[in-house]
Amino acid sequence: MRYSKYFIPTYKEIPAEAEVVSHQLMLRAGMIRKLAAGIYSYLPAGLRSIKKVEGIIREEMNKSGAIEILMPAVQPAELWQESGRWDFYGKELLRFKDRHNRDLCLGPTHEEVITDLVRREIQSYKQMPVNFYQIQTKFRDEIRPRFGVMRCREFIMKDAYSFDVDERGADKSYEIMYETYSNIFRRCGLKFKAVEADTGSIGGSFSHEFMVLARTGEDEIVSCRECDYAANLEKAEVRRGAMQDPPSGGGALRAVEEVSTPGIRTVEEVTEFLSIRPEQLVKTLIFKLDGELVAALVRGDHELNETKLRNVLGTEQVELADPELVEEVTGAPMGFAGPIGLKVKIVADQALMNMKDFVTGGNKEDLHLRNVNVGRDFQVDLFGDIRVITPQDRCPRCSRELSFARGIEVGHIFKLGTKYSKAMGALFLDEKGKETPIVMGCYGIGVGRTVAAAIEQNHDDNGIIFPIPIAPFEVVILPLQMQEGEVVEIAERIYRELEDRGVDVLLDDRDVRPGVKFKDADLLGTPLRVTVGMRNLRNGKVEVKARSETESTTVSLDRAAEILKGKMKELYDSTQ
Repeated sequence: MRYSKYFIPTYKEIPAEAEVVSHQLMLRAGMIRKLAAGIYSYLPAGLRSIKKVEGIIREEMNKSGAIEILMPAVQPAELWQESGRWDFYGKELLRFKDRHNRDLCLGPTHEEVITDLVRREIQSYKQMPVNFYQIQTKFRDEIRPRFGVMRCREFIMKDAYSFDVDERGADKSYEIMYETYSNIFRRCGLKFKAVEADTGSIGGSFSHEFMVLARTGEDEIVSCRECDYAANLEKAEVRRGAMQDPPSGGGALRAVEEVSTPGIRTVEEVTEFLSIRPEQLVKTLIFKLDGELVAALVRGDHELNETKLRNVLGTEQVELADPELVEEVTGAPMGFAGPIGLKVKIVADQALMNMKDFVTGGNKEDLHLRNVNVGRDFQVDLFGDIRVITPQDRCPRCSRELSFARGIEVGHIFKLGTKYSKAMGALFLDEKGKETPIVMGCYGIGVGRTVAAAIEQNHDDNGIIFPIPIAPFEVVILPLQMQEGEVVEIAERIYRELEDRGVDVLLDDRDVRPGVKFKDADLLGTPLRVTVGMRNLRNGKVEVKARSETESTTVSLDRAAEILKGKMKELYDSTQ
């Protein structure tokens, strides 16, 4: 490809709208342009990377035995009503009516559509296992789209759906996809980790997220330094008794004592005022879970995990009560809520099970209580793991030290079970002729997110450092003096040689200053650069530099193409 005949509109300055590195660099490198909030056009260079990721996905999915299809983006409401998600999914589901006043939506995902397709076509156990996948545009009406293509409203996704006759078969399909995803992200040249995750609105019994490791990642992940345990922060289990319990006070329980705390509301304020440690305080938080009011209790040094709270109670929706509702339930303004006398269900974190003589709010303004105890002063309806794990906790599997890092979710695999097949009547006849629900799994990859995550993981002050498998171009050739016939001739010769060898090469044949060419080459992140200039040509040499390296080397002109192919092989081998 010749730069002068292509379209790569680069920016020198960082766009004011861009919040994260990948957004900044994709705009500056001419890969994307914004059309509306959370909606982007992919320009030629960006599309080349997208297509390379798609190519890797297709090869690995086909190798796994999955079959590619393409489903409609527009979906009828009836299918979502059958599954029960029409109302539950929320405002992220973009609903509209057609000219016949029929309710439709733009698909954020395709569980309903694929289940409808399969229930019409698969009736026998002999037709399974089977796995269908597609690469298609999705739409989720995010309330606050941000971070460029990392969290946008319209995006490209690979989604796959497996269908099995029983749990054992579904587990095998899940394992195949786990390995397939590992191969995909490895071939993309990414450093990643698969972690346990919550199933969220998709549902199912368990799931794993595939996280690209990056300091700028929006998610925090937890992993054991010794065993293979890993989970995202909202899923990470807290090992009961892993942290040292606070002093119990010993002996008989002390009498409850009222303490005036005028204007003292926060954990920091209360602990300082009462000269206690945060772990001796219990916070009382009021929630609405599927419309039911619940009080959730956690220690003052802990943070409540809403996902865990929802899962412990088996509810779909969780919403923190507003100040008016808190006062209605507790009789006190925010900051003074406590468990004593509440007429709602009380759920407590397991860390409270051995606590004695702790401090809580007094359910009156400017009042806290000392020496509160579970059982004597109030009853807990349910204990469970409802808090966020901390660096002081230990591995829930082997009790060793945990490591915390940041990551970007690029893939998510779910074991769905019969959630959709039961709701929508996707049944088959087993070997005994009995009608049985199909056991399902689903598996997604954000294609645009994968490109953005690669940039977040691989960049420097000068621009992108693309892993070679997903770079728009593998090699860029920079002839420095376009007015010199010999420079142009040699650059053209190397260009033709590389093209003949099947290399994806960009020839920067623009008549611009050398500095502009160098800056644009670094910005675009092309893995290998060949510089052709008169000074080196006088000695029969050209300059070769890897984007990831600081120093360049001069090589013989006659061996330039061969050396470049060798360097390309080294870069590709490092991703296998």
